[in-house]
Amino acid sequence: MPDTQVDRERIAETERVIRPHIRRTPVLEGDRADFGLGSAPLFFKLELLQHSGSFKARGAFANLLLRKTPAAGVVAASGGNHGAAVAFAAMKLGVPAKIFVPSVASAEKIGRIRGYGAELVVTGERYVEALAASEAWAAQSGALQVHAYDQPETLLGQGSVGIEFEQQSPNLDSLLVAVGGGGLIGGIAAWYGGRVKIIGVEPEAAPTLHNALEAGHPVDSPAGGIAADSLAPKRVGNLMFPIAQEYVNSVILVTEEAIQQAQQALWQVLRIVAEPGGAAAFAAILSGRYKPQAGERVGILVCGGNTAAVDFAAGLRGTQPRESTPITSAAS
Repeated sequence: MPDTQVDRERIAETERVIRPHIRRTPVLEGDRADFGLGSAPLFFKLELLQHSGSFKARGAFANLLLRKTPAAGVVAASGGNHGAAVAFAAMKLGVPAKIFVPSVASAEKIGRIRGYGAELVVTGERYVEALAASEAWAAQSGALQVHAYDQPETLLGQGSVGIEFEQQSPNLDSLLVAVGGGGLIGGIAAWYGGRVKIIGVEPEAAPTLHNALEAGHPVDSPAGGIAADSLAPKRVGNLMFPIAQEYVNSVILVTEEAIQQAQQALWQVLRIVAEPGGAAAFAAILSGRYKPQAGERVGILVCGGNTAAVDFAAGLRGTQPRESTPITSAAS
């Protein structure tokens, strides 16, 4: 195991700490035949049903419960999901929170952050600019920084996804995970420790881990595309990188069209409403970029659902779906 402060024992300890505060999200068993891809099992881990609409709540609670929070509260930079998760955890634990997001953040995610009662600052066009602003605020105020992916507690919390998935689907051969900064795939890969084939999936417009593995170290990469508010942090984290080198078998790049088609297929076939980043892992299967072997039992992490792509109220009014207004309720 790489010396990254993230291992199976610490992940298990963290999972016990955060368990009262997070949901044990379900696994939906499907078949590739449902999507016209031949017959073999698919196992969808539905982290879009987690508090705040993504897996990020796990890392947020880990930070707030394992670290000492000052009177100034917490501060985080985020493309949207991490900010919503930190805001939710802070609300539940009675901690002040200030969240910095770039202008690329979706209205849905901004609505969630505000709905959870955090102070919100929209600044810059991309995550890296919001991060710089959050670091400046932390230095000025003394607030605790909760990093979206390059913090031990963040990876430990995200690793709890691996614990659940292994308990729910103990015979997986491979697991496809979308990659942004790498906190999720880093935590999961550390938990499995090579016992399951781990495949990272990134948009072609944001090949952060792909480029880092080619270079042998984290490097700046393009940070755009349809999933820029969740899968485009410019570079992967330093903490997760040695884990990826050791335990991530490969990284697959998918097109924006493939991500959109995966969103549509998840909705049409399974009635799962995934945001672009949440559908990216499935896009690798649907587009044929990842071709499982005969009988391979493939796990797919649907990691987020903070999107206003489906408007049920519009359907009730007898109109065509349109983009809805942001969720502002504190319920998740």
